[in-house]
Order: sequence, then C-alpha cells, then structure tokens
Amino acid sequence: MFPKLDDTQVAGLAGFGQQRDAQPHEVILERGDLHHGIFVVLRGRIEVLRVSAEGETVLHTLDRGEFTGDVNLLSGRGTLIRARALEASALLEIDRANLRHIMQTDSALGEIFLKAFVLRRVFLISSSFGDAVLIGSNHSSDTLRLREFLARNGQPHSYLDVEVDPDVQTVLDQFEIPIADIPVLICRGTVACAIQAIPKWLPASD
Repeated sequence: MFPKLDDTQVAGLAGFGQQRDAQPHEVILERGDLHHGIFVVLRGRIEVLRVSAEGETVLHTLDRGEFTGDVNLLSGRGTLIRARALEASALLEIDRANLRHIMQTDSALGEIFLKAFVLRRVFLISSSFGDAVLIGSNHSSDTLRLREFLARNGQPHSYLDVEVDPDVQTVLDQFEIPIADIPVLICRGTVACAIQAIPKWLPASD
C-alpha cells in the first residue's frame, strides 16, 4: 500500500510539482479535500490518519519517497483521510491534472501509483471506513440492495443495523429520522433516503 519511490523517480517527478515546506503538526490534507493532488515526502515524516467519531488513528507514517493519495484523486471525489506533518518536512505537491498526465505517459510510475491507490481503497473497504454511513436492517431487501450497490462500486462505508447496534437510535434521533424511513444514507452530515437516492433501476456499475 505504501511503496517507496527511489531518488531517480523522485527527481523525475520534480518538474510536475511544486516543493513546499510543512511545519510540525501542520495538516496538509484534510478529509473531504477536493483540491489537493498527492504529496511526495522529500524530507521529514507525514502521518496518514483515519478520522472517526472516536478520534484519530494513525494508519501509516510516510518517510522519504512515500506519497499520499487514493483512487478518489482519479474520480474527483474528496480524500478519505487526514495527513499531518509529524515534524518539519519538505514535500513535493503534484496536482491532479499532472498526476493524471504522469500516469498516462509513464507506465512504470503509473503502475506504482495505481496499485498503491487500489490497495489503499481495498483496505478502507475492508475496514468499513469511509465518508458514508448506511443505516438499515438485514431483514430489509432495500437495505441489502443498497449494501450490494455500495460494495460493487467500491465505496467505503460503515453499516449500522437497527436490530443489532444499540447506538443506532442515538444516530436516528440526532438526524430526526423515524424508524419507518430506513434505510437511510448519511454522507458527511447529509442525510438521504437511500431508496430515493439510489433508484432500483440504477445499474450497479454507475
């Protein structure tokens, strides 16, 4: 998931990005960010953090030659993690347009980036981590259909079962959702009736 680029590869990327400094504890990438590309570590260390209601969890510490990013960069979606400088660091920032150009014109680097991005997404899915929470019931055909849709489209999400999880009612009360309205999908504070949001005729590949 976290390959290390060698000095030659890093030098070859220099013309596609801008070097910047990061101070200790500076957040360089926030969850949901739609603007940044990737950061390649030139000097120092960067923490990759999972953010949840319980707080932060360090997923990995990036050293020289390692880089941030996942497949959301290629699809135009917001990042799913937070990245923060552990110490004074020097970074090479490559925006999304230049990243796509690199992946299209340099097969070796493109394979490294794509493989890392995909493996990171698989890890997030397996950890049930993402920017969406589905609330439903395993006895509901609509809930099962939604879970299958999210899985097939590679969307990391957490699932709360109203009949199993004792904390679900607290979530429903917070968003003023009656039990009769499940399944519902909560995306970073936005609530949607899941069945209205994803019609039954929508192909799983869309």
